[in-house]
Amino acid sequence: MQTSHKQSTLRTGSCNRNVLRRCKIVVRAEAVVIPEPFKAMQPKGDRVLVKVAEEETKTRGGILLPVSALKKPTSGDVVSVGDGRVGDDVKPFHLKAGDTVLYSKFGFMYTDVKLAGEDYILIREQDVIAIMPKSNAQAEDIPLMQPLSDRVLIKVEDTSDVTIGGVVLPETAKERPLLGTVVSLGPGKWDKESPENRKAMVVKPGDKVLYFKYAGDNMETPDGTKYIVVREDDILCKA
Repeated sequence: MQTSHKQSTLRTGSCNRNVLRRCKIVVRAEAVVIPEPFKAMQPKGDRVLVKVAEEETKTRGGILLPVSALKKPTSGDVVSVGDGRVGDDVKPFHLKAGDTVLYSKFGFMYTDVKLAGEDYILIREQDVIAIMPKSNAQAEDIPLMQPLSDRVLIKVEDTSDVTIGGVVLPETAKERPLLGTVVSLGPGKWDKESPENRKAMVVKPGDKVLYFKYAGDNMETPDGTKYIVVREDDILCKA
């Protein structure tokens, strides 16, 4: 990385490919610590810089949680976005500074960063799941989230607790739900044939859909209502 004590902004795009590759391997276990002179970062390309939400140290009833039970946050507030340049293309961002976002750290290319004592994450916009309705959003805000890219928020239909023969099923024996109702959807993914445009989404809010059994990110509100966010390609059909 090119650094300068005259400028206290670090640009992620100044890394060469070999350095970035090593960073991505190391960052899975440990955050990249930005040196003291730097107080800010400016993402490059299609990446966004997100300030990670604080961990929950207490339950809603006020009980202190042990370290092993602390919930690692996968949400935060967008601090800044890149220039949108990927290869020869420049694409506008859907996200903007101040948006509260929900993201997944499973299987995606991301970088944990420690900057001025605070936790951040660098992640591609396409790997952000949704925009939440407010900062420090809670589980009850799930129905109000706005999915990104070609993602679809689905309210899951409950599965039966009893077989046709009347046998009560244990939780582990229930079939994972496949059916649900579309709540909201993203703006669509970028069209490779027409890089300046997004592909129109086929489903719409209110549609009953059948989706791929092992797809998506599962969520649940405090009252037990189940939701899932899937890619539109993982929807098998609609009623």
